[in-house]
Amino acid sequence: MISLSTARLLFIWASSGLLALSGSLKAAENRHVVVVVWDGMRPDFINAKNTPTLWALAQEGVTFQNHHSVFVSSTEVNGTALGTGSHPGTSGVMANKEYRPGINASKSVALEDLEVIRKGDAISHDRYLQVATVAEILRAQKPALNTTIAGTKPVVLLLDRAERADDSTSRILFEGETLPAAALPAITAALGAFPPVGKTKIERDSWTTRALLEKLWAEGVPSYSLLWLAEPDFAQHATSPGSETSLAAIRNSDDQLALVLKILEEKKALPNTDVFVVSDHGFSTIERNADLVSDLAPNGFVATRAYAKAPANGDVLVVANGGSANLYVAGHDQAVLRRLVEFLQTRDYTGVLFTRDALPGTFPLALARIDTPEAPDLVISFQWSDGANIHGAPGLQISEIGGERGPGEGNHASLSRFDLHNILLAAGPDFKKGVTDPLPSGNTDLAPTILWLLGVKPPKPMDGRVLSEALTVPGPKLESFDTVRHTASAVLGAVTWHQYLTISSVNGVPYFDEGNGGPHRVR
Repeated sequence: MISLSTARLLFIWASSGLLALSGSLKAAENRHVVVVVWDGMRPDFINAKNTPTLWALAQEGVTFQNHHSVFVSSTEVNGTALGTGSHPGTSGVMANKEYRPGINASKSVALEDLEVIRKGDAISHDRYLQVATVAEILRAQKPALNTTIAGTKPVVLLLDRAERADDSTSRILFEGETLPAAALPAITAALGAFPPVGKTKIERDSWTTRALLEKLWAEGVPSYSLLWLAEPDFAQHATSPGSETSLAAIRNSDDQLALVLKILEEKKALPNTDVFVVSDHGFSTIERNADLVSDLAPNGFVATRAYAKAPANGDVLVVANGGSANLYVAGHDQAVLRRLVEFLQTRDYTGVLFTRDALPGTFPLALARIDTPEAPDLVISFQWSDGANIHGAPGLQISEIGGERGPGEGNHASLSRFDLHNILLAAGPDFKKGVTDPLPSGNTDLAPTILWLLGVKPPKPMDGRVLSEALTVPGPKLESFDTVRHTASAVLGAVTWHQYLTISSVNGVPYFDEGNGGPHRVR
């Protein structure tokens, strides 16, 4: 396993001329952008011991101190946000698992599954995602810009899902498979088969990194590359944040980053490359589980996780997404939905409720930008706290038992600040040196910033913003900053329900800081 010391990394960046300020985007030719995603990485685990390469990179670039995932704070949602610069309400992807009856009328589907994607495109005239991705935009340029995406997880299909000719120079590697399929034999001949899952996905991450650097980059570094590592997400799910297994997974992700930088140096591409290191979401530890189906059934609701037959009006389908859940009411029965809201407002596991029309004590789906065409009738974010787990890592949450994770294990997807705050660091010829940026930023900002750096105008305005304050080149002006705490309440007999959601914004771009709530007895 290849690793670079802090001193070595500093030397590489300094000797490559990356310490000097760049005067113009047009001054450099053969410009590259490389994005490395550490799935589930929390900002509080970045330090010289755990992440020496990333730590050194931060000294030579910009650390975005107040970075955010979008809600729902899960992988597929934020993979889509990274790839499109859009919130779920714009892209159409608002959870890892959703009920899409046109794809499967009996149960929820995994949004990153290739078969689901292909069927979704077939029934929507190739509008499974409602907006173009960075990779699609770059390849549509004249002349086309080459792109390469490699991911240990299939989420990368949401960044670039198109079939392509066997001789395509823009390729995608996802969980050991490739588009085009003809690209895979050369990779497996050199590296062997995609490794099986063990206690971690460290071996899979190492294989995917080598496949990108040794095979997909064999003929040169494309204009845009993205490497998605499965760790530390997998280890943190199994053993919780801060465990030795999770820390080892973090160290391996740092090793993969070191290898990427080494190969960029060897290919003499480093002076013209802007490197982003980002995570899709943060992470919490499960304190206890909620079982919505078991709780709803004896309280006057017909609730299930899958339909055995066509649902009757008012039946409730529960789709678990870890720290949140989607509830679909058959026929959108408003009477049942109102009873459902009032019932959940009495439960000690409920944190924040969203409904289509902001029923009393709830927020509208649109406030969280999750108002997709196929959005559920109700979204629940479960309660969380800043308590610590057995390893001393803060951030506890209640998680839906349908997510198959239990107490002491890790999860995310809630409105906890530990789930919503993730990492972003950037370094290269177009970024300031050794700067900590305190302004709010988010996953929706990467796509517009990447296109700006490559001199490409998106076909439509994106939800995110160009991170102008971090650049050494001109960018759109910063005009506004604000933070607003939204509240909602309802009186239910002897119980009063309160919930809040704090949203910061820069230039009108929203960033979700945290949200929580709970029932209180009226004295």
